[in-house]
This record gives sequence, C-alpha cells and structure tokens, in this order.
Amino acid sequence: MRRVAILISGGGSNMSTLLDSMGEAGHPARPVLVLSNRPEAGGIARAAGRGVPTAVVDHRPFGGDRAAFEAELQRVLAGHGADIVCLAGFMRVLTPAFVEGWAGRMLNIHPSLLPKYRGLHTHARALEAGDTEHGCTVHEVTPELDDGPVLGQARVPVLPADVPETLAARVLTMEHRLYPAVLRRYAAGDRTPVFLP
Repeated sequence: MRRVAILISGGGSNMSTLLDSMGEAGHPARPVLVLSNRPEAGGIARAAGRGVPTAVVDHRPFGGDRAAFEAELQRVLAGHGADIVCLAGFMRVLTPAFVEGWAGRMLNIHPSLLPKYRGLHTHARALEAGDTEHGCTVHEVTPELDDGPVLGQARVPVLPADVPETLAARVLTMEHRLYPAVLRRYAAGDRTPVFLP
C-alpha cells in the first residue's frame, strides 16, 4: 500500500477527487497527509473534515530561503511516511534539489496539453493561439517546470464562445477524472499513460 501526501495551496478540488478515489475498495494507495503552504487554504479544512492528517508549512516566514522552506516540507513529509507526493494546485516552484529527492515519486497535474503552455494562464494562451482543443496533463515532476514524463492527458474541445473561465471549468471537470485514474495505476506500478477523450 503506497502512502500518498497531497500538496495544495487553495480549495483542494483535485485533492478531494484523489481522496474519494483512494477511499474505494482495492485502491493501491492511501492518503497519509494533506499539506498546504497557506494556512487559509480551504482544502485543509476539507481534508481534516474527512479525517485525513493535515499540516501547514507557510512559505512566508522563510522569506526567500527556499532551501529552508523545503527542508521543513521534507521533514513533515518524512514524518508522515509519505512515499508518493501529488501536487494538486500547489503554487510554489520547487527547487531541483527537492524534486530530485522525490524522483519517480512525485506527480503534478497541469491545465494544458503539455508540452504546450507550461507555466500560468494556460486557458487564455490556448484561446489566443486559436487552438481547437485544450485539456490537462498529469506528469512526473522533474526539475524543469511542467516537464517530465506524461502519465495521462484529457482533452476538451475549445468552443467558439469560450472565454478563459468557461474553458477552465471544462478542463477542471476532466482533471477530476484524469488525476485519480493516473494515481491508481501509478501507485500499482503501472506508468503507462492514460488518455481520456
């Protein structure tokens, strides 16, 4: 049974779908921690309400000392025995040293069809480019931002009337299907990519 920590910065909608999935019979993983870098993150209360251990490592008191912040992250993750980390809206860029310590054991979901649109504002960028489809990607985390082996993708059509908010809402619906499907396979040792229509 793999032990999963989920890192969040906000409301935790993807976190909730991962927790739902791990609660199903026969799942090869279980949640041992939900951690946020923001004390006010709504997802912390949601996780605690479900009986999942939670922690906060606020990045702000560390100033610009990313190494010290990440050392505390690592201490908390180790203290809960995590062996897989799922980034689910965790809005901090992690250093190569931290990422390499979790090589092959850290996943992220990104709201674009990588390698397109690494970074922020993906929905607006897809619309500006005139794309006819958009979507989301789950990938292994590597030191390069929004890079690493693709473990799954889900696609949505871009509609003529779309604005970033409407496109984001449809992509989020697919994120909630894709991330749990990928984690279930990944925790069982299967890294074959999952592709949803």
